Amino acid sequence: MNNRVAIIGSGNIGCDLLTKVKRSRFLSCAIVAGQRPQSPGIAYAKSLGVRTSADGVSALLNDPDSFDMVFDATSALAHMQHARFFEEMGKTIIDLTPSARGKWCVPVINGGQMSRGMNINMVTCGGQAAAPIAHALATASNGVEYVEVVSSISATSAGPATRLNVNEYLSVTEAAIRGFAKCDRAKAILNINPAVPPVTMQTTVFAKLRNADEAKVSEAVHAVVEKVTKYVPGYELIVEPRIDGDRWMTMVRVQGAGAYLPSYAGNLDIITSAAVQVAETISNQQYTRGESHVDRLR
Repeated sequence: MNNRVAIIGSGNIGCDLLTKVKRSRFLSCAIVAGQRPQSPGIAYAKSLGVRTSADGVSALLNDPDSFDMVFDATSALAHMQHARFFEEMGKTIIDLTPSARGKWCVPVINGGQMSRGMNINMVTCGGQAAAPIAHALATASNGVEYVEVVSSISATSAGPATRLNVNEYLSVTEAAIRGFAKCDRAKAILNINPAVPPVTMQTTVFAKLRNADEAKVSEAVHAVVEKVTKYVPGYELIVEPRIDGDRWMTMVRVQGAGAYLPSYAGNLDIITSAAVQVAETISNQQYTRGESHVDRLR
């Protein structure tokens, strides 16, 4: 039994989502809705035999019975408008914009706590890369005083929506890190690197911990990295946790799957992979409970 998903946004993130949904055992794509009839994303969806529309969110509002959940791959500002519609309809919304409207979700930390009808916010690409590490540091110590997250991505993988939402990216990443690490202070930095050939996403996490044991920290970090690779195979620890007094540093690299996007675009791959993971978890929970499409529309 598959959950029927609708994708709003026919850019790179929307198309990468579509590629992953088409390969899923638990999801099927009901429609891809964009705003430009001649966009490459609309053409790509059509080539896969997926229903498309250039009417944007209106296409979904006019046919609410055709889908169970929505991936919003537009912008933070647009999502604030979209969210009201789908929340009133009781639809699950998985938000890939840094709108901060819904419940933050990092699958390895709280993916199992998401349920149908929720507005689920996938934080940011830097948040998806850093939050698992920050959370592991918190669990392996007597508390976190400060976390700093520095992500470097290729300029060619930073599209118009990413650049438009940089301020939202920084504030949402910092807020989510504070929540998942249970600390009062966090800072996020995003470096958009124009280097040729393009650089692969890397995220460095600096933290000030209270009474942390080096062996416990290392074990916790390795354990969480292994869990993340279950849904993001290209997530890799490239610098072991290092300590200088009470200050810690570690670094991960995120290589994309290379299905629709180039493999260096790990920043996009990690957030689409996380979004599909939580959608599959919700769908699988419904399948286990034996709910039908009719049940989900009640």
